[in-house]
Amino acid sequence: MTTLVLNRHQYLELEKLALGAFAPLGGFMTEAEFQSVVSTMRLPNGAVFPLPVVLDVSDARALRRSDQARLMYEGQEVGELTPQSVYRCDRAAVARQVYGTDDTAHPGVAYFFRLKEWFVGGPVTLLARARCEFSDHELTPQQTRAEFARRGWKTVVGFQTRNVPHRAHEYLLRLALEFSEGLFIQPLVGFKQRGDYTPKAILTAYRTLIDRFLPKDRVVLGVLSTAMRYAGPREAVFHAIIRRNYGCTHFIVGRDHAGVGNYYGRYAAHELTRQFDGQLGIEVLRCSGPYHCTICGGIVTERSCPHGASAPEAIRHISGTSVRALLGGGSPPAPELIRPEVLQSITALPCFIEEEEEASP
Repeated sequence: MTTLVLNRHQYLELEKLALGAFAPLGGFMTEAEFQSVVSTMRLPNGAVFPLPVVLDVSDARALRRSDQARLMYEGQEVGELTPQSVYRCDRAAVARQVYGTDDTAHPGVAYFFRLKEWFVGGPVTLLARARCEFSDHELTPQQTRAEFARRGWKTVVGFQTRNVPHRAHEYLLRLALEFSEGLFIQPLVGFKQRGDYTPKAILTAYRTLIDRFLPKDRVVLGVLSTAMRYAGPREAVFHAIIRRNYGCTHFIVGRDHAGVGNYYGRYAAHELTRQFDGQLGIEVLRCSGPYHCTICGGIVTERSCPHGASAPEAIRHISGTSVRALLGGGSPPAPELIRPEVLQSITALPCFIEEEEEASP
C-alpha cells in the first residue's frame, strides 16, 4: 500500500470530506470532477459545487499502480484514499476561472500555484481524527444538526466570519436573530493569509460578544477548520453549501463575501448566489454592507440610510480590513466601529497571523 504524508491543510480537507462538511463530495476530486467544477461550478452529476478540493502530491508514479493509499498526519494513520485519477492542470487557466485572476498577489492564487505538481482524486475514509489547537471548539455536521434539533430550532441562520466581530457584524447577527429561531456562528480557522486574525482572538472576541450582548440560548458557536480560499463569489456559494451540511436553513452573504483586495465587486457574491436560488438546499440572505452614519447616529446600510451620496463625510465604513489596520497600527478603533468590551478581551492576545502556512509538509 502506498503511503502519503499529509500536511495540516490536506489533513483538514480529508477530515471535512469524511465528516460530510463538503457533501455531496465524498473524496478528493478526480480529474473529471475537477474540470467540471472549474468550468461549470457543478459536479458531473449536476450538483452545485463551485471550488476545487484537491490532494496534491509531488510524485504520482506509485499512486498509478496502487489500489489504496494510506494517509498519515504527524506520525498517525488518519485515513485511506482509493486513487481513481492522477492528473495535472494548467494552473494559470484554472486560476483565472476560479479566482478571476492569475495574479500571484492574490493569496488564493499564490497558494494554488504553490501546490505540488500532481493531483490525486478518489473517495476517502477517515480512520482517526487528529487533535488540533482548536479541536475543543469544533462541531461536526452531525453534532450541529443534533444540537439544533435538541433546541427545537426549525430555522437556523449560518454566519461565516474570519474576523473578530465589529459593529457591522453585530448588526447582521441581530438581523439573523430577528429572522430565525437560532444563529450558528462559525468562524473559519484554517489556512489564512498573514495579517488575518488568529483563531484564539476570533473565538475570544465572539465569546465576549455572545456572553455579554446576545441571547446565549439562541446562539451556537463552533469553528470551521478549513482553508480560506479568498475566491469571492464562488466561495460564497461554497460557504453556503457547507452551512447547509451543518444543518442551517439560511446563510448570510454580505458585502464582498470572501473577497480580498479589489479583485471582486462589492456585491458580486450576491449576483452569483442568485444564479443558484432553489438549488443549494439553503436560502441565501443577501445583506447590504452595514456602516456607521453620524447623522443617523448608528449602524445602517445603504438601503436604510439616505446620506451615502448627500453627506459622504458622515459615513464610516466598517470592515475586517479597516479594523485590522487600526489594531495593527496600534490605534484602538472607535467604539462605533467595535465594542470596547470586545476589543478589551483580545488586547493581551496575539491577534494576527505572522506566517502563512506552507503548501507542503
